[in-house]
Amino acid sequence: MNSAQQINQWLDDNRITEVECLIPDMTGLARGKIVPRHKYNPQEGLRLPEAVLCMTVTGDYPEEDFTAAADPDMRLIPDPATVRPVPWNKEPTAQIIHDCVHFDGTPADLSPRNVLKRIIKLYENEGWDAVVAPEMEFYLVQMEADEDIPLKPPVGRTKRTEAGMQSFSIDAVNEYDDIFDVMYDWCEAQGLALDTLIHEMGTAQMEINLDHGDPLALADQVFLFKRTVREVAIRNGMYATFMAKPMQGQPGSAMHLHQSVVNKADGRNIFSLADGQPSNAFYHFIGGLQTYLPAAMSFFAPFVNSYRRLSRYTSAPINLSWGFDNRTCGLRVPHSGPEARRVENRLAGVDVNPYLAIAASLACGYLGIKQGLKPSDPLTGSAYEQPHQLPRHLDDAIDMLLRCQPLADIFGEHFIRTYGAIKEAEYREYFDVISPWERRFLLLNV
Repeated sequence: MNSAQQINQWLDDNRITEVECLIPDMTGLARGKIVPRHKYNPQEGLRLPEAVLCMTVTGDYPEEDFTAAADPDMRLIPDPATVRPVPWNKEPTAQIIHDCVHFDGTPADLSPRNVLKRIIKLYENEGWDAVVAPEMEFYLVQMEADEDIPLKPPVGRTKRTEAGMQSFSIDAVNEYDDIFDVMYDWCEAQGLALDTLIHEMGTAQMEINLDHGDPLALADQVFLFKRTVREVAIRNGMYATFMAKPMQGQPGSAMHLHQSVVNKADGRNIFSLADGQPSNAFYHFIGGLQTYLPAAMSFFAPFVNSYRRLSRYTSAPINLSWGFDNRTCGLRVPHSGPEARRVENRLAGVDVNPYLAIAASLACGYLGIKQGLKPSDPLTGSAYEQPHQLPRHLDDAIDMLLRCQPLADIFGEHFIRTYGAIKEAEYREYFDVISPWERRFLLLNV
């Protein structure tokens, strides 16, 4: 049975009446088309303008046209591994993530999903499998239509908002049982492998961990998880937000990424030697992260708001020190046995495009292994006392990305130039906005 037949069989078995044909855009949002089941042909796929992959988060475009021609179409080909139900729809509805390809069958190089596949292929060419496990933090907040009003924590089952920070509180999580019970049911229906749920430091800030596994499958799950949680929250009269820093005075929200590499032939973790000691590949992987993450910063902090999270003493990294079980470091090596030795990249905000953040982290580690890069000595004290080592603003991060030839070689020149132009357009639009702070403190005082 070929891929199209597998998809048709699943759609028939589940009596599907509509199909949501999804692609992740550059921001990480779901774009695509909704098609009646009787008109959906998985063999043919669909068409969508390539310009969809050039959109900014505001729905605008860079001044330069980065598509292959004057606003051409591309084909959307369904990935049978991603066929899932849409559990919140009244009618039986399927959602399928599609791959973007040109009409000659070659992958569209602006597709974030194709970018991640490109990086995974580098590992496969070495006889390796990359393994990742994302941890996602997010806030529940009250619904508020006016963008000028600061966000507030939602009212829980006790009809009150949280008082203070409730790190790891079970009772605080239970305030929102109605949301999380449905969330687990809907995630199970979609095959999203949730591991643990905890209450994080912020007021009504939660963290969900996913089981470790294949990078593409995990990126797909993060993509669908965000969509699911937003839908559950809205149906309960509140928002779930994945902004990196949604509220003043509260911690930011991260997407910590655990990474390891195994040998395809025998399943051995290449970060460990036979005697259990760390291998050269382990140290070179960290060396690659320390060397190239600054230039890749815009994949981990893709918006102006992202940089508000990365401040000293706020449980977020300000540099790329690394250490064993040291959460103040940007790169942490959790306590584990040799078979589970891994590197936790704590740099990314949860506002990232998961495909691009996972691709960038793996790419930096890959460059470190291939180039034999050595890391600094592990840090035993607080990394918050160390100097800043990362770009402090989006425009600086884009400048660094556009000057980094090794990343351009891995991601593709066309993709890097397009991504940089999209982020420059977003920064220009933000720069035109005069903030309430400026009006409050500068209007009559300067």
